[in-house]
Amino acid sequence: MNIKILTPEYVVFEGEVDSVLLPGKNGEFHIMQNHAGIVSSLVGGKVKLYAKSVDEAYTKYFTKENEKDSVFSYPIKSGVVEFNHNKGIILCE
Repeated sequence: MNIKILTPEYVVFEGEVDSVLLPGKNGEFHIMQNHAGIVSSLVGGKVKLYAKSVDEAYTKYFTKENEKDSVFSYPIKSGVVEFNHNKGIILCE
């Protein structure tokens, strides 16, 4: 599935991921392949991408959660996610 993470200043990430874990108002939620369409607000926390790798152009924004798994995290203060037809846009600050 394709995910794009945007801030008002720059594109944090754009590419293919296996899934994404997001900080929602009522707790974290996981979006996986073929997830139903959703629009949701996000609270402060970490956006975690589950992907084989992150393109070199975007690695400066991410922290690798651990060496075994391919989990990359990006801290946010708040935001909004829209996901539909295996494409998602995360607008955040």
